[in-house]
Amino acid sequence: MRDATPVDAIAEDHTRALVDLSPLLATMLGVPGRDHLMDDFSPAGHAALAELNRATLARLDAATPVDATDEVTVAAMRDRLGLELESFEAGDHLRDLNNIASPLQAMRDIFDLMPHATVEHWGTIAGRMSALPAALDGYVETLRAGIAAGNTPAIRQVELAVAESAGLADPEASFFTTFATGAEPDGAAPDAGLAGELAAGAAAARAAYGRLADFLRTELVPAARAEDAAGREYYQRMSRLFVGASIDLDETYAWGVEELARVTAEQEALAREIAGPGASVSDAVAALDRDPAHQLEGTAALKAWMQETSDAAIAALDGVHFDIPAPLHALECMIAPTQSGGIYYTGPTDDFSRPGRMWWSVPPGVTTFNTWREKTTVYHEGVPGHHLQLGQAVYNAAELNTWRRQICWLSGHGEGWALYAERLMEEFGFLTDPGDRFGMLDAQRLRATRVVLDLGVHLGKPAFEQYGGGTWDADKAWQLLVDNVNMDEGFLRFELNRYLGWPGQAPSYKVGQRLWEQIRAEVAAAAESRGEEFSLKDFHSKALNLGSLPLDVLRGALVDCGTSAG
Repeated sequence: MRDATPVDAIAEDHTRALVDLSPLLATMLGVPGRDHLMDDFSPAGHAALAELNRATLARLDAATPVDATDEVTVAAMRDRLGLELESFEAGDHLRDLNNIASPLQAMRDIFDLMPHATVEHWGTIAGRMSALPAALDGYVETLRAGIAAGNTPAIRQVELAVAESAGLADPEASFFTTFATGAEPDGAAPDAGLAGELAAGAAAARAAYGRLADFLRTELVPAARAEDAAGREYYQRMSRLFVGASIDLDETYAWGVEELARVTAEQEALAREIAGPGASVSDAVAALDRDPAHQLEGTAALKAWMQETSDAAIAALDGVHFDIPAPLHALECMIAPTQSGGIYYTGPTDDFSRPGRMWWSVPPGVTTFNTWREKTTVYHEGVPGHHLQLGQAVYNAAELNTWRRQICWLSGHGEGWALYAERLMEEFGFLTDPGDRFGMLDAQRLRATRVVLDLGVHLGKPAFEQYGGGTWDADKAWQLLVDNVNMDEGFLRFELNRYLGWPGQAPSYKVGQRLWEQIRAEVAAAAESRGEEFSLKDFHSKALNLGSLPLDVLRGALVDCGTSAG
């Protein structure tokens, strides 16, 4: 077991301070004692986080790494904390509002992770709902500062936020209403005292979201930016934040165009194999959707299929392609309490008392599910995707400090690995069914489309002639999605708004996959140049044991240091 170092102590101190500043993070990590609190989303709260980052960076500058693990920790913390400071100083927090990942959603979504089995749990939930108004008022203060600075989100995102906030304020339809009235601590209805606390907390939360909706409607809508495009300077910063590497944006856009064409051609060829000569992708989709072998009825069957598929993957991969620690064999597949249509993963707590979980948020009225679309998603969210990746870092507590294994997560590394894992399962022979492989290509085509769309719109790149030329905008981006993504209109509308309001995040999946593949190739080439045999299993083991890292730091640890994973 590796002894903790002064660098580890700096990382641990930073993590403890971060948890003190962010009760929401504490809940996500399973750290007790703060579940009744909310974060401070006011300008003062953001300033406190920035001061913590400055202090930690100063301590790192004065520290001397004692081994390679320390060197990676210092490089990763300098990258992440330095970029967070750069973002703060640029005022990015003043425009932090979108349809998926802003404080508006964070304050609602945290309730999904809170335990709710006992009277004590529900009392804590009531306390957090009562704390929500002050947090939302602080958020309004920050957005109001953005108005004063002329640094505001796009009008499209503000209008979406008005509708979302109004829905959360609706006494009948609000999440808080149904959540509070559905309380069953210890399997029974709450007593009058607890029921009153929950009703009061829900009412306070609804009223707070109502005030937010009024502010957005009356103050932020008139001040919002008209254009969706984020611009190159902001986009470059966001790309570094999500990818963890400095990439050539123009070269990446050109690659995205080529990758979309390549994946499309691969899928079209498979469509003819599935549905016959001359068949289109749409023909293959229709044929697969009619096939009862690829259908499930009801969420109970969906949940069971998710669990069976996940368990089978773990059993088949362990000891052959990966060495999967025993605690990671527990992966719970869940139907989410929300109805957005998304599928996502939440990691285990540090002691694995709460296991990793795969969540499926089923839209209202959807009762039939097509497994050909989603087998690759189970691999993406489970094993060898997020569950193996994040769980391995948590399991490696003897080598990694808490910041490394629980805090340092970015989508270029994490989602890039998950997309790489989808292709890996094809490489390992788990997608021999044409429908399952078609579904994987369908998902890869979506991710390639995101690269073209996201960089195209936000950087003002030339649009394809088939969409009228000129520069990419929301209307042309919509048609690009319709032509390349096999999903219903409601989902596509949500996705388009997500890309327009969260610059740089969506492409980081496919760009991250590309960088993972490049790093693997570079490590293999280095081993060959030394006359050594490259071991893919050892490469994966070494990479995952490092935990989530900025991809430039990962490359340095695996390639630039000159060591071999083989």
